[in-house]
Amino acid sequence: MQKTQIAFIGGGNMARAMIAGLRRSGLAPDCIRVGEPSAAARDELVRDFGITAHADNAAAVRGAQLVVLAVKPQEMQRVLQPLSTHLHTDAPLLLSIAAGLRTASLQRWCPGLPVVRAMPNRPALVSAGAAALFAPAEVGAAHRSLAETVMRSCGYACWVDNEDLLDVVTALSGSGPAYFMWLGEQLAAAAERMGLDAQVAKVLAAETLYGSGQLAHADPDLAAQRAAVTSKGGTTEAALAVLNTPASQALLEAALRAAAQRSAELSVSLSGS
Repeated sequence: MQKTQIAFIGGGNMARAMIAGLRRSGLAPDCIRVGEPSAAARDELVRDFGITAHADNAAAVRGAQLVVLAVKPQEMQRVLQPLSTHLHTDAPLLLSIAAGLRTASLQRWCPGLPVVRAMPNRPALVSAGAAALFAPAEVGAAHRSLAETVMRSCGYACWVDNEDLLDVVTALSGSGPAYFMWLGEQLAAAAERMGLDAQVAKVLAAETLYGSGQLAHADPDLAAQRAAVTSKGGTTEAALAVLNTPASQALLEAALRAAAQRSAELSVSLSGS
């Protein structure tokens, strides 16, 4: 990794999170280049990370061994088509973080190049991301290792062996931060209705989310973590008796299924672009 040349097409928030992670992991700034149309965004990338940023994507990908595709999925084909000749010259690994865009589409637009898909999530912005990766069978071990190392630079990374499962990942960890934020909002609002100051309730809910996340990160046995807080006959047990019902479990599963179904629908619509 220390000498790997990495190019990013797109310099938005997720690209910035990955660049920050790569720099923390020791990758030299002269190993990272970004193609980004916004002059203001380019200036920020150069200032914040010391890397090279280009208005021309072709200049960014020249000589790269890994190209991270970090543009909106609806724009991917338009962005990739002018780069076809440049990409085939160096034959880099393509690592797509574009939600919903299938490997088959990327292979169609960039035939002959190895492709890996990753589904990161927003906590990558604070080096606490959770990402799942998928690669077609023909992608070799060295390329898989490189993609995983890059994704691990800003959090946890794992693999799925079926691309359809990335829709489930999207529903779980991709959209998941919003579910926990919503839960925090509801808890704070309920505490306010019970008499707690609104700002105090909001901060206590946010800090509880943060602390609980730290505990879960240290030991991902969620059932054991829950049990450790739940004393027999205590306050937590009383609350869980209300929350933990077949109806609530079914509601959560229905929410995940709705998100996964929408992810699959978006994949189908994008594959025809």
